Amino acid sequence: MKKFIIFCLLLLTGCVSKPESVEPVKGFELDKYLGKWYEIARLDHSFERSMEQVTASYSLRPDGGVRVINRGFSLDENKWKEAEGKAYFVEDKETGYLKVSFFGPFYGSYIIFNLDKENYQYAFVSSYNHDYLWLLSRTPTIERELMERFVVEAKALGFNTDNLIIVSQESVIPDEKSSSN
Repeated sequence: MKKFIIFCLLLLTGCVSKPESVEPVKGFELDKYLGKWYEIARLDHSFERSMEQVTASYSLRPDGGVRVINRGFSLDENKWKEAEGKAYFVEDKETGYLKVSFFGPFYGSYIIFNLDKENYQYAFVSSYNHDYLWLLSRTPTIERELMERFVVEAKALGFNTDNLIIVSQESVIPDEKSSSN
């Protein structure tokens, strides 16, 4: 039993680690990061497969953590889906390195490795390995130059940018107020 508990703790710790060569931003200001972000690009993974119009909204929790609401339209299920999670800083509050959980005690890394520190208009985000990558923006569209910079930087850090999914933010999907979650 003791070995099992140690194995589980090691496994959980591994999920809040950082991928080799990826360093979180310093000088991070949570208050500026709070609010709604649009997902512009991502690597594919099962929990967002076939999702469009994906957004992430961040707000403060009463316990000092961050409330996370991820929302998107599932093309496969033809409905809006939403997941609520919680996040906490792994290091200090000025480092863009958090752990996030959508499933009870299980946490994964949320690493902001590039950020518009002046206006907080875009963020490059990863998780515990090179399989997870997102480009987030405060607006549903971005300039081509920002996308190019994201691809170049992510590729240099070891991400497989050939598999990037560009997320549609166009409102060709039923209005969210008339669809159920």
